[in-house]
Amino acid sequence: MPVEVAAHVHSGHGGIPVEAFLLLPFAVAAIAYLASAIREQRTGRGWQMWRTAIWMAGLVAAALGFAGPLAAAAHGGFVAHVGVHVLVGMIAPLLLVYGAPATLALRTLATVPARRLSRLLRSPLARFLTHPVVAALLNVGGLWVIHLTPLHGMMMQDPFLHLLVTAHFLIAGYLFTTALVSVDPNPHRAGLALRATVLVLSLAAHGVLAKLLFVNPPAGVPAAQARDGALLMFYGGDAVDLVLMVLLCAEWYRRSGRRLDSVGATVEVAEPAAASGERRG
Repeated sequence: MPVEVAAHVHSGHGGIPVEAFLLLPFAVAAIAYLASAIREQRTGRGWQMWRTAIWMAGLVAAALGFAGPLAAAAHGGFVAHVGVHVLVGMIAPLLLVYGAPATLALRTLATVPARRLSRLLRSPLARFLTHPVVAALLNVGGLWVIHLTPLHGMMMQDPFLHLLVTAHFLIAGYLFTTALVSVDPNPHRAGLALRATVLVLSLAAHGVLAKLLFVNPPAGVPAAQARDGALLMFYGGDAVDLVLMVLLCAEWYRRSGRRLDSVGATVEVAEPAAASGERRG
């Protein structure tokens, strides 16, 4: 992107930089979450402070893709653009999902707003968007469309379109993460087998895209930048996907342990009953 266009993106009217407006939603989300966490602490039920910390970290990670040096560099540099994808579309969603915002909201909202949020979580739209296959298509499929079509060149020339693509990274990444490893209430959560399959296929599709970009740079991207960006996409994506795999395996382990405990408790109850029947006989 030409320097004058990039400067225009980050300038504002009346002396207020555009970046201030871009950061406003993240500031509101931080204040609302912190206020809810403090309210929950005062009720005596408590709220895990580590969740508050990772929610704030997730907001910072997401905000860096919209404002600041990395965001400015991403408007014209392919490596920085891929860095925004990894940070905003993969790392930030994982942190935000484990902040459990819906759980905190349901515990602290008044009755009427809480019921509305609960209905929204159970709605057909929520079921559709948080289905692992749909979420994967929006997330990884969107990456293929962005990088292998003229959309990539268009967004590098149009600052507003680039912001929309960055917003897509965040929203699609959040939906994908919450579809796989959400800790919030999810009435539509798919089985572990389906989620694990989608994750493995998504990891493969992400890796294939990185390799394609390595050998076939997008139009207008120098070969050296394409190689560096593709390597960042490949290894950065693998690192985050590895965390998702560990979290899925941990969930499987917990569920297996609960089933074994349930079976053991059933056996313990059945054996004394059988022994009592034998004595009566």
